[in-house]
Amino acid sequence: MSEITTIGGVLDELDDIIEITVNEGSQLAIFAFVYRRTTAKIAEGIERGQFEDARRMERFDVDFAKKYIRAFWGYRHDKPVSLVWKIAFDAAKDPGGRKPVILQHLLLGMNAHINLDLGIAAAETVPDGQIQPLKKDFMMVNTLLEQLINEMQERIARASPLLFLIDWIGKQSDEAIVNFSIRRARDFAWNAAVTLANADDQEKEYIIREMDEHIAKVAKKIVAPPGFLLPNVLSLIRTFEEKEIRVIIDKLK
Repeated sequence: MSEITTIGGVLDELDDIIEITVNEGSQLAIFAFVYRRTTAKIAEGIERGQFEDARRMERFDVDFAKKYIRAFWGYRHDKPVSLVWKIAFDAAKDPGGRKPVILQHLLLGMNAHINLDLGIAAAETVPDGQIQPLKKDFMMVNTLLEQLINEMQERIARASPLLFLIDWIGKQSDEAIVNFSIRRARDFAWNAAVTLANADDQEKEYIIREMDEHIAKVAKKIVAPPGFLLPNVLSLIRTFEEKEIRVIIDKLK
């Protein structure tokens, strides 16, 4: 991976990842495609002047994106990656267990990238201890994310016609896959960013390791929800949803 310094460079790299994963028929294309849409949305927001500091926002977004891109290529080359990204990438291998549905693959990527990477990227974007000026732009990113996720839910339903059952079961359950909240993830990431921005280098390593272990527990519940009802509903959803990755991506467009 060549050094990426602009959002345009990020979009080109994400296009490459999407092309590779679609050609391989890999479910990893699902998160890559949605994330590409998210990055394009942020780029539009920068051009429209929706952020207080456009140059800082581009640095932030590029650093954020590179964490996913490095994890993707690192995993492919058998290099160490965070626990949460390993769980997300492993889920696409289908080792013989219950294959995750489209929504699970998307949530695994979001869980790793928002709950872990976002707070770290925010802390790295500003000088030590000077995180607060970033808060407004940080929250604007998540406003754009929420808008996009609402749009993508409708599109996912084109490839997963029984997805509405997740909304129904959400009234009966408190599991991570049902109640994954962009807003809650955003707040977690912001709190992590504040903590990291005020920590020394040794403390940062410990905090990030602890975060990774904590968020990995959420990822494991997304992959294999406990209980009886939700796993069986997911099995039903899986039976009727589109399996061909190229078709799924076409329906998300």
